[in-house]
This record gives sequence, C-alpha cells and structure tokens, in this order.
Amino acid sequence: MFVNTDNTNDAWTQRDLKHLWHPCTQMQDHEWLPLVPIRRGRGAWLEDFSGQRYLDCISSWWVNLFGHCHPHINAAIKQQLDQLEHVILAGFSHAPAIRLAEQLVTITPPGLDRVFLADNGSAAVEVALKMSFQYWKNLGQSRTKFVTLSNSYHGETLGALAVGDVGLYREIYSPLLLQPMVAPSPDCFTREAGESWEDHSRRQFTAMASLLQDNASDICAVIVEPLVQCAGGMRMYHPVYLSLLRNLCDQLDIHLIADEIAVGFGRTGSMFACQQADITPDFMCLSKGLTGGYLPLSAVMVSETTYQAFYAEYTSMKGFLHSHSYTGNPLACTAALATIELFSQQDVLGRNQQIAEQIMNQISELEDHPHVGEIRQTGMITAIELVADKATKKPFPWQQRRGLKVYQHALKNAMLLRPLGNVIYFMPPYIISDDEIKQMTQIARSGIDLAVK
Repeated sequence: MFVNTDNTNDAWTQRDLKHLWHPCTQMQDHEWLPLVPIRRGRGAWLEDFSGQRYLDCISSWWVNLFGHCHPHINAAIKQQLDQLEHVILAGFSHAPAIRLAEQLVTITPPGLDRVFLADNGSAAVEVALKMSFQYWKNLGQSRTKFVTLSNSYHGETLGALAVGDVGLYREIYSPLLLQPMVAPSPDCFTREAGESWEDHSRRQFTAMASLLQDNASDICAVIVEPLVQCAGGMRMYHPVYLSLLRNLCDQLDIHLIADEIAVGFGRTGSMFACQQADITPDFMCLSKGLTGGYLPLSAVMVSETTYQAFYAEYTSMKGFLHSHSYTGNPLACTAALATIELFSQQDVLGRNQQIAEQIMNQISELEDHPHVGEIRQTGMITAIELVADKATKKPFPWQQRRGLKVYQHALKNAMLLRPLGNVIYFMPPYIISDDEIKQMTQIARSGIDLAVK
C-alpha cells in the first residue's frame, strides 16, 4: 500500500492533477488557478493540508445543510455501518429505506404517497420524465413532448440535459437530445421598471398558457425549478406562477414535475418551494440536501394515481423498468433520516429566516453600486448580479470572467465562493454564525469592488 510521506497541499495537488479529471472545470485553468486539496471539514469550515481554513459559503455545491461532520448525522451513519452497508432493493428491502419513504411522504406536499429512490439529481429527473411518458402510454395515449422554461437546468445526463435550457451545458450535445417545447422564464430580473415580482410572473405565464393550450394532447409534462433557477444564475420568480401552472395543468390533464433538487429542504424559506404556492406537483424530484451533503441519494415523489397506472401483471409490460445498483443505499438513507430529524429537533426554518435577513442587511449597501444590476433573495439563497451598465442591466462580456476574480479574491481571504458567471451568490450551511455571515459578506463586497475595476 502506498504511504504518503508528503502531506502538503503541493504534494496532493501534483498527485491529483496526474490522474483526476474534475467536474465543470477547464483543467488547463489549473496551470495558473490553484487547486485546493481539503483535509477535513467542521461546521461551516473546510481545511486544507496546510491548515488554511475556508468558509464554505455555497454548502459544497448546495448539498451541505447542517455543516461538515455534523455529530448527529455522523453518529447515525456509524451505527448503520455496523448493521448493513448495502443490499439490492429489487425483491429485498431494509429499515432505513422504509423509514425514509415514510418520512418523505409525511413532510412533502399532500398526495405524494409513493417514493422511488435513485442515486443522484439527474437520475431523479430521468425517472420523472420516463414515468410521465410511460404513464400516458400505459393509459393508451401517445404523448412525447415535454415543456421546460428558458434558462432552466435539470441535470447533465442526456435526458435531464434535454429539458434544460442553459446553453453552456446543453449546446454541444444538442444533436443527441430530445427537443422540448420552451416557454419564457418568469425570471424577475427581466421585469419592467416598477413592475412587481407577482405582476411580472403573471404576465410571463401567458406564453406558457398559450403553449400548453395549443399542444395539450401531445404534452406529457411541464418541468420547472420552483421559485429559483439555480444553475441559470440564481434567477427568481414569484410563487403565483406555480399556482397558475398547477391550475392549468389540472385543466388540461398535463403532469407537473417540480425539480426541488436544489431548492428543497429549507433553501427557499419553506421546507419545499412548492409549499409557498400551496401546490402539489405530480412528481417531485429531491436530492442534494436530502442527505445533508453526506452521500449520493435522490427520490422521486409521486401520487398513488401514478403508482397504480404501473401496477399490473408482469407480462403487461406496464411495470417501470428503471434501476440503479445503489438505489436506496442504507447508509445514504440513514444520512437522510438523520438530516430530516434535525428539522424536527430545532426551528431550522425560523433560524434560516434570521440568517437571510442578516445577509441582506449586510449587503444592502451594494444596491447603489454602479456595477450591481440586482440583489435578490429567496430564503437562504442570495444573489448579486454584476453588470457592465446598471441602467440597462447590460452584462459584462463572459470572456472577462468577473465572477472568477471574486472567486480568487475569496480564496485568498479564507472563503469558498463559486460564482455563476457574473452572479455572486450565497447558499451557506444553515449553521453559519453571525460572525461568519459578517465575514462572508465583507469579503464578497471587497471582491466585487476588485473584480469590476
């Protein structure tokens, strides 16, 4: 066995760059952009091999809800590890998966009574798309179309990528993808001067309504990210759009898929974003924060009606033939159960509201900054959009990589930010302290000043 005798950042970086290919990364950048090897994490902090700590302001890609190495989640996983690490979920079952399904049915919007487990967010979206298509097929209807919103993102496997609309991810693979119908996003950054979020979202819905009414018999489902289009630049909209969409989908007999992968589990101020519109989708996709950032797991919540459309003799070919080797992994299910327990043990949503208010108060002075086009917030998601011209909201050319300059400044000042283009955003763990909030916002402000010079 290889024993590492050089436990330094440089040594680990050299070994990394010799073999690893990192996600969403132009690897050539690491000829000049430092790679940061992490030794351990505690609370809201990460620590590299030199002892330098970094405040994790993005919850390690939006997954780490209650901080790193949380004692409650740690203890649950350790206990489960001595009982059962994994078992096939076809024809077999186990207590963590059963208990998790029961918990998810309890905490999600009413009517989502069945749980299909997978192992990542993109897989959950694939499951929902396939289920919706086959549901209509099982009922004797030939529907093949899906509707998505402009600027949406739902994952990077081919099916999930097909119903996304962020060109950075989608464009190169477009010859391989299904072609969805695209309705204009209700994104309120584009609203007219003086127009409220609600009025803009209502106005944007008219195009969606026309599209659905004109093509209802061909459409399997509409898929949306409720309230926040995260990978599309943290663009936000009013809950009324979801209410209108749910009502129209009911009238036209079209499925509604809510991709709550990034926005679920308290991120938007409610346990699930759909609850702010008081709706129940036909399919709800969950992942990321589901396990508190510990292990890969996803779930697709569906109604009993959907479940029954697949319940038949095996020879009928109505069954849902979709599987993942690690579906319902007991360790991941245990992490999810421990994460959900933390919501019941403390007033997480109440504390999150206080954190969100503190963040906004700390950065409100940027409202008048000549290169800040907007500061927007939905719950524990706060975004600052940098622009070349404040009056017109004209963006900086992407080649200038202004957001990258903020990222570099943050690293030099013990903080992990990962901007989306020219959008600087905060999605910190829910256990971030008042002092850490102050540090986070101060470094972001100085980084923005530096980046737009």
